[in-house]
Amino acid sequence: MEVTQVLHMNGGTGETSYASNSLVQQKAICLTRVMREEAMSRLYRRMRPKRIAIADLGCSSGPNTLLVMYEAIKLVEKLCRELKQESPEYQIYLNDLPGNDFNNIFKSLESFKERLRNDIEDEHGMGSCFFNGVPGSFYGRIFPDKTLHFVHSSYSLMWLSKVPEGVENNKGNIYMSSTSPSNVLKAYYEQYQKDLSLFLKCRGEEMVEGGRMVLTILGRRSHDPSSKECCYIWELLARALNHMVSKGIIKEEQMEGFNIPQYTPSPSEVELEVEKEGSFSITAMEVSAVPWNAYDDSEYGNLSESLRNGGYNVAKCMRAVAEPLLISHFGEDIVEEVFYRYQQILTETMSVEKNHFVNVTISLIRKARSA
Repeated sequence: MEVTQVLHMNGGTGETSYASNSLVQQKAICLTRVMREEAMSRLYRRMRPKRIAIADLGCSSGPNTLLVMYEAIKLVEKLCRELKQESPEYQIYLNDLPGNDFNNIFKSLESFKERLRNDIEDEHGMGSCFFNGVPGSFYGRIFPDKTLHFVHSSYSLMWLSKVPEGVENNKGNIYMSSTSPSNVLKAYYEQYQKDLSLFLKCRGEEMVEGGRMVLTILGRRSHDPSSKECCYIWELLARALNHMVSKGIIKEEQMEGFNIPQYTPSPSEVELEVEKEGSFSITAMEVSAVPWNAYDDSEYGNLSESLRNGGYNVAKCMRAVAEPLLISHFGEDIVEEVFYRYQQILTETMSVEKNHFVNVTISLIRKARSA
C-alpha cells in the first residue's frame, strides 16, 4: 500500500463523506481552542508581523477545514485593535495528501471570506487573506525555509507515512492489538518515531524562530500501545472483516496483508520525540477525550432515530476515514457488507459500554537557531 496515494478522507458532501461525518474531529478542535489561542496570542504580541503565515497540516475538507483559520484570524484582528496595530496580511496554507478533496475547500472560500468580513470588519478594516492549497506529505519539506509563523494540525499525525515493515505475522488483526506479536508493536513504534522526528525536523526548518505549533494527535493515556482505549475501534473492524473471511467473501491472504498505517502515541512518547529532535520546546500539553459517538452529549436533544444509534454514527464516522484504504486493498465490492457488519458489532458493543477517543495535544515554540 502506497499510503501517500491512497490515504484520504471521503470527499464531497454526500452521506458517507468526511464533510458530513466529522463531528468527533470538530469536538476535538473545540476542546483545544484555549491552547491555540494562547499560542497565537503570545506569538502575535511578541512579533507583530506585517504578514503572518499560518498552515493547517492534514486539513481534509468540510466544515472543520477552515474553522481554525477563522478563529486565528479573528483573534489576531482583536489583538490588532487592542494593541493599536495595523492588520497584517494573512498567508493561509491548507495542506493534505494529493487525494484530498481540495476542490470542495476552494468552492467554500468566498463564503468563508464573506463571513470573516461580516464578523470582523469595522472602521479599522481587516487584513487581506491569501489562500494556498499545498498537496503533499508533511513527512517531508513542503514550505520554504523560515516562512511559517503558526502551524496547526489536528487528527492527522497519528497517520504514518507507510505501513511498518515486518508486520506480516499480525494474523487476524489489522492494527496493533492485545494479540499482536511483540515484533509488530515494536515495528509500529519505530515507524512512528521516524515519522514524528522527520515531521519536527521539516517544520523546524520551515518555521521562523519563536514560531508556534499546536498539534492534536489521536493517542492514548496508557503506556501500553495495544491498550483498548486506542486499538479497540480497529479491533471491531477486524472482527467484521474476519467474519467475511469465514464466509469466504474475503480471502484469508487478503486479510493477512492488510494493516492500518496509524500509531496512537502516549503523551510521554510525543514528549520524548520532541526532546530528541531538538528544534522545539514544549510550552503546554494536555490530554482530552471525545466519545466515540459524538452525539452522546446532552446538547443534542431532538435526534432522529438513526442518530440515536451509536453504532450507526460511529460506523459512518469510521467509513469516512477508512473506506479509501479498504477499497485500495479489498476492492469496492465488499465495502457495503463490511460497514453493515461493523455497524452491527458497534451497536452491540456500545449498548453495554462507553468508549472514548483520547487526544494528546501539545503546544510548541520554535527554538532560536544555533549560530
